[in-house]
Amino acid sequence: MKALAIWGFVIVLIAGLLNGSFVVPMKRMTRWKWENTWLVYSVVSLLIVPWAFALITVPHLSHLFSIASPAVVLKVLLFGFGWGIGSVLFGLGVTMLGLGLGYGIILGIIATVGSLLPFVILHPGRIWTPQGYALFAGMFLVVAGIAFCASAGRMRERSTASEAGSKRPAFVVGLIICILAGVFSAMLNFGFAFGAPMQQQAIAAGIPPSMAANALWALILTAGFVANGAYSAYLLTKNRTWHLFAPASASVAYWLGGSLMGVLCFSSFVVYGMGAIALGPLGAIVGWPLLMSMSLMTANGWGYLTGEWRNASRRSYLYSLAGVAVLIVAIVVISFGNR
Repeated sequence: MKALAIWGFVIVLIAGLLNGSFVVPMKRMTRWKWENTWLVYSVVSLLIVPWAFALITVPHLSHLFSIASPAVVLKVLLFGFGWGIGSVLFGLGVTMLGLGLGYGIILGIIATVGSLLPFVILHPGRIWTPQGYALFAGMFLVVAGIAFCASAGRMRERSTASEAGSKRPAFVVGLIICILAGVFSAMLNFGFAFGAPMQQQAIAAGIPPSMAANALWALILTAGFVANGAYSAYLLTKNRTWHLFAPASASVAYWLGGSLMGVLCFSSFVVYGMGAIALGPLGAIVGWPLLMSMSLMTANGWGYLTGEWRNASRRSYLYSLAGVAVLIVAIVVISFGNR
């Protein structure tokens, strides 16, 4: 395997570490409701940081947008808005089914849909090749590993939830929401994969390949903010929680925590873009399941460190370890398939 491809895998795994860590500050922001934290996070990660980073790293940004194909820009914006809807549905889905089951179902769908559809549409000639076989095998292992982790999460919730708070809304409704969340959330990778012509134009204009995706991220995430910001504002108005932004309830640490979430999340997108470019023509397809796998393993790791598994059963703990082991094997299979 070429050194550049190896470096690409390492970068994508680092992106997974960042992506699996961005919600950790939320655990300590107990005086704010979900919508307060999510709005600050959304403004920072989807508006302020992406545009500041794009303006700094991409010279003549407005000219790059002016020469871009309107069809490509439209696809990028639509996929970005779709991802924003998926982000909102994600919050609803995990609330209804629980973090373990809901997160596992959604991440499994994101990993498969976000990788396989671009592969089939953009590279149909490579499906029946050793590379295609390895990708499909790796994707099967990703889904299996996530299923183990989801089962472990559900067991943990059953063993640790109190009787009064263990009842959840209808499973079928929650399952439908999680499926839709997975499909829509995968559109983040669609925007990156189908926006490749913009990256090539940026490289042709002299932008370093590692920075070529930054203009693309600004468009995708701004479109995603429309859904996230609107839903947060709706909840703030419905629940009358705007007042929690006042100094009496919101210390500087809360604003910094929400901002840190935004920086970590956006950093994961940028680092993923750098790694996907280094992986070559199939970077957005091979790198996506690696990102999802590493994100889930990192999130589980933080769960252990923050005490989420303290009173869980031995069986749920073993299922979680099995899921992580399968995901590691999946990473190895996908990496060898991209030789």
